[in-house]
Amino acid sequence: MVEELDNKQVERLVRDAAKRYRAIGVQAKALGNYSIGGGMTVSRLNQEDQLQDLHKRLRPMPSYMYLNAHEQKLETVAHAYLDKYPAGTKAQLAAIPKKGADLEDDRLLRELRGKVEKVVEARAGRQGDYDAVIERMTKLQALLEEKEQTDEAVRLVEEERDGFGQLIRLYYLEQRTADSAAIALCVSRPTFFRWKPQAARMFLRVLEWQRG
Repeated sequence: MVEELDNKQVERLVRDAAKRYRAIGVQAKALGNYSIGGGMTVSRLNQEDQLQDLHKRLRPMPSYMYLNAHEQKLETVAHAYLDKYPAGTKAQLAAIPKKGADLEDDRLLRELRGKVEKVVEARAGRQGDYDAVIERMTKLQALLEEKEQTDEAVRLVEEERDGFGQLIRLYYLEQRTADSAAIALCVSRPTFFRWKPQAARMFLRVLEWQRG
């Protein structure tokens, strides 16, 4: 499809893609800064969701490889006193005994209960807006994926031809002037304008490949 377009059409489509990229940045920032209570934002919640994914990947590994000494103590006391590991946080809280075999175990069990209680409190505080939070978080993730796709297209263009990816980022995405972009690229103005339609076409072609 790209090969059938003239330079003006390519230019318009690249500018549209750049405009969309900047709009995504604004929307993602607004969504990410949305407060869900308890000092937590959607962006922070999204990061915690990613941390949970990381923990799932770490779980098959021996815990000493990713837990510090104190965290290993908490893990040990949990294994010693919990007969089962319920999924829900409230069920987890109920399963943790209040007393241990000695003072050290008492202290560790209190700390373990405290950690679970904080999670319960945080979730209870935003329960009423749960659906809205999930909707915003899902939208934020989709926006960040789309933004990353454009960033990846710029990287691929740069790999294909030195300077072309930078040109796309400077001139189209960051809206630098032609003179400013040429100076940043260390090329003359005539060279910049010779590169521009080639870079724009290459960028559009990569976007077309990405989107199937």
